[in-house]
Amino acid sequence: MTHFPIPKKMTMVEINTKYEGALHCHNTHEPTGSHFSTDAPLDNNGRGETFSPTDLLATAQGSCMATIMGIVAQKLGVNLEGMQIKVEKHMSDDLPRRVARLNVRIDVPLPADHPERGALEHAALSCPVSLSLHPEIEVPIDWRWRAPASS
Repeated sequence: MTHFPIPKKMTMVEINTKYEGALHCHNTHEPTGSHFSTDAPLDNNGRGETFSPTDLLATAQGSCMATIMGIVAQKLGVNLEGMQIKVEKHMSDDLPRRVARLNVRIDVPLPADHPERGALEHAALSCPVSLSLHPEIEVPIDWRWRAPASS
């Protein structure tokens, strides 16, 4: 049996979900009281009125990559303002129904030869969501390094 090291301090955040019927859920982030709803997608018996649970997985992937890159950029004194991340979620065609691929495009407002490029790419690839995804989920990344336009 493999034993994994347990972090000295584990962080816990409580999220409460209430099923409201008709494939709608109301979700509350307990520490802040922030809330949002989810709905089943059109292709899975829902009305597709808002994010589906698997849409949130794709959202988590992009926002986690941006956040961890932002943390590293702050430490390095690099400005990433205007960076954009696009995630395309692809569901499996077979059963069980699952997220099969998350195509990620990262538009970085820095030149391709930026000296901190490696550190920023490593940050994105080591974000907690990326490290938590099942290894069968494909996550191809299209990096687009571009110097910001001069004003």
